[in-house]
Amino acid sequence: MTLVKFAKGNTNKGFNSAYNDVFESFFNADQLLSKSAVNRIPAVNIAENENEFQIEIAAPGLNKEDFKINLEKDQLSVSAGKQEENQEVIGNKKYNRREYNYSVFSRNFTLPDTADSNKIHAEYKNGILFIHISKKEELKIQSREISIG
Repeated sequence: MTLVKFAKGNTNKGFNSAYNDVFESFFNADQLLSKSAVNRIPAVNIAENENEFQIEIAAPGLNKEDFKINLEKDQLSVSAGKQEENQEVIGNKKYNRREYNYSVFSRNFTLPDTADSNKIHAEYKNGILFIHISKKEELKIQSREISIG
């Protein structure tokens, strides 16, 4: 067996280049597709405090009427859809061009046993959908200091 020792900064450029080309083409096969796929799934933050769970979904450019929130058993589903159609007027020419742009996503969340499914409300402000899910009163975590005797 032969070990090849590379000096610092002097690596086998031919091997690395071929190796990178194969994996770059595999993982980034269609950059346009991968970017659009990422844009279809909005970022979500989930937080919890002593009284409620909070879900924040970043979905700029939508209206509150575009959202649909459903609860079935312990599954909370949030979806939104919007269709845009563009028409251009440049100077005295009217270009009839129809470019359909569909913005659609759906996310599902499993609610924990401590969530009160009767006390859920949502609001949409500044491009973020806020969903507040209250906790059941009898299951709220009671915190207190315990003295050592």
